[in-house]
Amino acid sequence: MKRILLAMILFAVSTGAFAQIEHPVTWSYAAKRINKNEAVVFLRATIQPGWHIYSQNVKDGGPIKTSFTFSPSKEYALIGKTSEPAPLTKYEEAFKMNVSYFEKTVTFQQKIKLKSANVNAVKGQLEFMTCNDRKCLPPDDVDFNIPLGK
Repeated sequence: MKRILLAMILFAVSTGAFAQIEHPVTWSYAAKRINKNEAVVFLRATIQPGWHIYSQNVKDGGPIKTSFTFSPSKEYALIGKTSEPAPLTKYEEAFKMNVSYFEKTVTFQQKIKLKSANVNAVKGQLEFMTCNDRKCLPPDDVDFNIPLGK
């Protein structure tokens, strides 16, 4: 009886060890100073084949849209809204609506007004949801710290 119980415990532990936590999206960041008073930050999602993330402009009642929250700072201010390229759009049965999304890669851009010559980085958090044709993963929050360089 003890051998059977031990075998069951070992099986359960070994099965859990091989389970993968899925991370089909990775984020990278860059910045470019346009002049002494302005910069642009780039937030790039690299998405594994078969997966997608959603546009910032998804209507209510749909999936969690991609969003960016920039930390308040006396050293910089946002100029306008975060921009994105033209998304793909299709009807998704899971949400019973047309949704806009991105596959493979997408780069979001945010213009920044520099209020100080000492600005080193732009900080904040992004939220996104990723799905494939079988399932959606829970929304994910990612902190970012984008160095501006000189």
